[in-house]
Amino acid sequence: MERSAAVSTSIWFWIAFHVGVFIALAVDLISFKRRDRELSMRAASLRSLIWVVLSLGFNYLVWKSKGGEAGLDFLTGYIIEYSLSVDNIFVFVLIFSYFRVPPQSQHRVLVWGILGALVMRGVMIWLGVTLVERFHFVLYIFGAFLVLTGVRMLFDRDAKLDFEKNFFMRLCRKMLPITREFHGNHFTARVDGRLMFTPLLLVLILVDVMDLVFAVDSIPAVFAITTDQFIVYTSNICAILGLRSLYFLLARMIDRFIYLKTGLALILGFVGTKMILAHRLPIPNWISLIVIVVILALTITISMLATRRLNRRPERN
Repeated sequence: MERSAAVSTSIWFWIAFHVGVFIALAVDLISFKRRDRELSMRAASLRSLIWVVLSLGFNYLVWKSKGGEAGLDFLTGYIIEYSLSVDNIFVFVLIFSYFRVPPQSQHRVLVWGILGALVMRGVMIWLGVTLVERFHFVLYIFGAFLVLTGVRMLFDRDAKLDFEKNFFMRLCRKMLPITREFHGNHFTARVDGRLMFTPLLLVLILVDVMDLVFAVDSIPAVFAITTDQFIVYTSNICAILGLRSLYFLLARMIDRFIYLKTGLALILGFVGTKMILAHRLPIPNWISLIVIVVILALTITISMLATRRLNRRPERN
């Protein structure tokens, strides 16, 4: 990395960012609530595009207010986080399929899941920046961890998740009164006068737990670009905010991204190596950005070409 010291950011910039986030979320939630059906591919594409445009607009503000270097750091961190968030979608599809979550209940889970992710990631980033500022060698630990994670992802792409054996699932089923069936979009329900939790709450807990697991990979990856807490945090949040619309866009065609996990593994390996070699062989962030974009473009293109026959299957009405 070109620098290790965090750049101070005005408190008003922090406040303005969060006000913008809550306004954007409120507008998005209201528009979702007015819909009485699942998002179409066209609507999901439009919403995903809007979130990307908003993020790039904020990137422009960062560029103008904090300088071109900070703007490039944000853009690179955002692309890293956004690409790694696709791995979340793979797991979310499995979770919703396993629990047979109705399509109209999925967006409610994702709403609250994203709000939970904002809080958890904020705490994790604050802890990460504090550790790096006090113990710089932690960056090398992060780097080694990312390389190992990339290698594991590369050679363990077909690993199966058993949600019934998940520690948090077993703990929740043991400690919480859970109904056998869903009760619409509600997380709680009264059964024979007794307040109980619905399976939708289990799904929400599992979504947040899995996001926390993925954050352990994705947050250190941005530290390979910068340790500026504001840049790390905002690039993370901007990527997470667009995750819900991206889910509805990609969920129906997730089986076509057969080589994307390979690309994500290569990205993790690259940024981990960048962190380890930061002092001996510093890699400029503009080169990192190019490498990441090229890896994503190649793996997505190859995946789509290799699975083009799947696209010819008739869609279900």
